[in-house]
Amino acid sequence: MDKVKVMVVFGTRPEAIKMAPLVLELKNREQVECIVCTTGQHRQMLDPIIEIFGLDVDFDLNIMEPDQTLSMITSKTITGMEPVLEKTKPDMVLVHGDTSTAFAAALAAFYRKIPVGHVEAGLRTGNRYSPYPEEMNRRLISEIAEMHFSPTKSNAENLRRESVTGDIFITGNTVIDALHTTVSKSFRFYSDCLLDIDFDRERVLLVTAHRRENYGRPLENIMNALRDLAYAYPDIRIVYPVHMSPVVRDTAERILGNVPRVSLIEPLNVDEMHNLMDRCHLVLTDSGGLQEEAPALGKPVLVVRRETERPEAVEAGTVKVCGVERETIFRMASELLDSEEAYSQMANAVNPYGDGKACRRIADAILWRFGFSERPGDFMH
Repeated sequence: MDKVKVMVVFGTRPEAIKMAPLVLELKNREQVECIVCTTGQHRQMLDPIIEIFGLDVDFDLNIMEPDQTLSMITSKTITGMEPVLEKTKPDMVLVHGDTSTAFAAALAAFYRKIPVGHVEAGLRTGNRYSPYPEEMNRRLISEIAEMHFSPTKSNAENLRRESVTGDIFITGNTVIDALHTTVSKSFRFYSDCLLDIDFDRERVLLVTAHRRENYGRPLENIMNALRDLAYAYPDIRIVYPVHMSPVVRDTAERILGNVPRVSLIEPLNVDEMHNLMDRCHLVLTDSGGLQEEAPALGKPVLVVRRETERPEAVEAGTVKVCGVERETIFRMASELLDSEEAYSQMANAVNPYGDGKACRRIADAILWRFGFSERPGDFMH
């Protein structure tokens, strides 16, 4: 074997951000032929990522359609992958995390007896319906995968407890590698909605909320807590890039649409999002990725969910879970806005998610599997 043929598959914005630095790393290895396949599960939000990181996409399944269900995403990905795998015959397929794209692509590879490598393996809440469908997606991928790239030691321990087969590596999280590419003190925002923010005078609260399990009352509680904060603190600006989901958009517009100093904006490109995070004061989110990214930039994170699959961040002190009750969210955010001590305790905690070398470790591990190099050492926090 002269070269290892590795296919990288992704379909959503978070996957693309976290896989982009890995694609770039693999393309830099002379022993690797890297093939990029996207499903297009998040079409509008995916394309800018591909452009910003300068990725060349070899295959685009373009599965997205209005009001797509989970079953449609899964079935179209499996049938779409079949001719691509037949044509390219990769030695390994890499999938990321817990999306329906990742699960379906892993299953399609398994059906052709192609080994699967799982990036960001071993995250668990222990509740199969929260987050939904991600918790079950990632458990099923763990059963299929033969190489498991866990961001942290506790992720790896989750897999060992489940007695998964294959090789487990502790790599750190590739999102920290991505941040090293995008964040810069000299970065200039280009979206009009960000140009009028005075970061010296306003404390910016960056918000994201879009999880399916928060639809309904929990999402309304989150929005109402943000409304309360906006009226209670005249020096804060709430910036909320609103997810494309009609449920999220309708709720945000109804509760926050006319509130002063609340900016409901379109989803941002990754370079603006990362640099906004770097300059904000505090992050409130139900997103997984932001729990890893913001601490790398020294920003406290309040998680507006009932549980998190990232307990390392809670243990390290970079993240606090505040649930989905209006009063609790307001109280915990107020503490960070009122107390310098509480704020700096979280802001200065050490990020347990990586050192920016995760992609190097993953590439080394793949080359080790195919006999090209030594087994890489684990990332130790």
